[in-house]
Amino acid sequence: MSTNPSSALRAGLHVSSPQYYPDPVLLSFTNAIASVRERPGLKSVIKRYFRDYFGISQYIITIPNEDQISYSYFLHDLPDKDPADEGFRVITGTAMPIQGSMTGAVLQADKPVIFNLREIVSKHKLSFPSASFWAKVGADSITGIRLRLGSEDVGILWIQTGYSNHGVLGFICSQLAIAISNIISREKVEDRHLQAQMASKNNHNEIIGSGTEMQKVFSLVNQVAPANSTVLILGETGVGKELIARALHNASPRHDKIMVKVNCAALPENLIESELFGHERGSFTGAIERRIGKFELANNGTLFLDEIGEMPLSLQTKLLRAIQEREIERVGGKNPIYVNVRIIAATNRDLLMEVYEGRFRRDLYYRLNVFPITIPALRNRKEDIPMLANHFMQRFSRSVGKKFTSIAPKPLADLQGYNWPGNIRELEHAIERSIILSTGPVLKEIHLNTMNLDRLYPQKQEEEQTIRTLKENERDHILRTLVRLKGKISGHGGAAQQLDVPPSTLNSKINKLGITKEEIMHG
Repeated sequence: MSTNPSSALRAGLHVSSPQYYPDPVLLSFTNAIASVRERPGLKSVIKRYFRDYFGISQYIITIPNEDQISYSYFLHDLPDKDPADEGFRVITGTAMPIQGSMTGAVLQADKPVIFNLREIVSKHKLSFPSASFWAKVGADSITGIRLRLGSEDVGILWIQTGYSNHGVLGFICSQLAIAISNIISREKVEDRHLQAQMASKNNHNEIIGSGTEMQKVFSLVNQVAPANSTVLILGETGVGKELIARALHNASPRHDKIMVKVNCAALPENLIESELFGHERGSFTGAIERRIGKFELANNGTLFLDEIGEMPLSLQTKLLRAIQEREIERVGGKNPIYVNVRIIAATNRDLLMEVYEGRFRRDLYYRLNVFPITIPALRNRKEDIPMLANHFMQRFSRSVGKKFTSIAPKPLADLQGYNWPGNIRELEHAIERSIILSTGPVLKEIHLNTMNLDRLYPQKQEEEQTIRTLKENERDHILRTLVRLKGKISGHGGAAQQLDVPPSTLNSKINKLGITKEEIMHG
C-alpha cells in the first residue's frame, strides 16, 4: 500500500513573507510572545490570541527530533479532548516519521499544505494515525504550516482548515518560530545544567559545622533564604562558598527551579557577555546559532555569580543594569528580555578595597552587598575539624575500597594545630591523600604537602608578627590611592571621590598623617 499522501492534499493558503502590521492586536501578540520563556507561557499566549482574535480554535505544534528523521508533539490546544483518549496518546507520545508522511509533505512544500482527511483515512488509516485522530476531532481537513527561522525548520503548526487571512497567518507563524526556538534552546541547556546539578549533589553532603562561627552562618542562611534579596557570600578560597549558595537556593521558594553557576574568573573577557546574556546567530564570528545566556536559563531560579570580584569593569555596567532593571539584551539582539532571577554572588576578594582601587564599580558593590554572609576560615573554626575530617575519611574510604573507622589522637591533634591556608578544600585533599597512602582501620598519619613547624603552630608565628595600627593602615591606603591617581585630590575621578570623603577632609588627613608630595610623586 502506498503511503504517499500527495493525492489526498492540495496546496493553498499562500502565506506572504512576515511584514509590519499596524494592527494593535498583532503588536500586542508580538509583545506577549516575546516575553515567553517556557511551554506553559507560550500555550497561555496562543490560547488567548488564537481563540479571541485570530479565530483558531484548535491546534497542535510538532517539532523535529534530534535524529532529523522524525517529528514529535510539542504543544496543543484541544479543549474538548480527553488526554486519556487512545488517539490523543498516540499523537502526543509517538515520534512521527518524516518520510512518506503528512509531516514530510509539509516540509517539502514552500507554502501551507491542506490535507483531505476523509480521503487519507479511507486509504491510509493505519499509516497515518494523526489523520485518523483529527478526523475524530471532527475536522474534514487540516492545514500544516512550516515554522521556519531563517533556513531552519523549527516545527509545524497544524490547524483546522478555514482560516483565510493569509498575511496574518504568516506573521503569526514567524513569531511562533522565534518563541519555539528560544524555548527549545532553553530546555536543552537547562537539561544539561540539571544533570550537572544532580551530579554535584551526589558529591556534596550537608554542610558540616557545629561550632559557634558556623551556627552564625546557618542562622543568616535561614533568615535570608525565603526572601528574594541578593546575597553576597564572602570568604577565603576553599571555605565552601558554593555549598552555602546551594543551601540558600534549596531553602528558597525557587528550590524547584535550577541554580545556574557562572565562574566569572574562568571565562575569557570576550566571552563573558555572551555567556551571561546570550547571543543571536551571526552576531559575531563563530556565532553559528542562537544561544541563550545564563540569565535566561536561570529565569525563575537562582543565578550564582562565583568569583564576582574577577569580572572585568567593562561588563560590570551591563551586569548592574540586568540586576536593577531585570532586563537583558542578547549580543546582537534588538529587544530587551525580562528575567526573574535571584542573584547570589561570591568572592574571596575584599570588594570594598577593590572599589577604592578602582577595579570594581561602587554602585555594583552596593547593589550586591544587600545581605552579606562571611564564611569563616577553617583556622577560625577548629572545633569543626574532627567532624569534617571524619566525614572525609568515611567518604574516601568508600571510594578507594578501604576500611577506616577512626583517626588516631596524634594526627587529629596535628590537624587542629595546622593553619589550613587552603581551608576545607585543603583538608579534604589531605584526608584523601592520607587514605590512599595508609592502611586501616585507624588513620595514624596525615600527609600534608607543605607541613612545617611554623604553619603547624601558627599561634606562635602570629604572636611574632608586628601588629599595625589603624592609623598606619589608613595612611598606607590613602597614599596608595594618591600614587595611583598621580596626586589628584578633587574633581571627577579624584582621590576624594574614590575614597568617598570631602576634599577638605582628605586634605586634612594628608596633613595629619604626614603624607608628602615626594611620597606621592615617587610612590
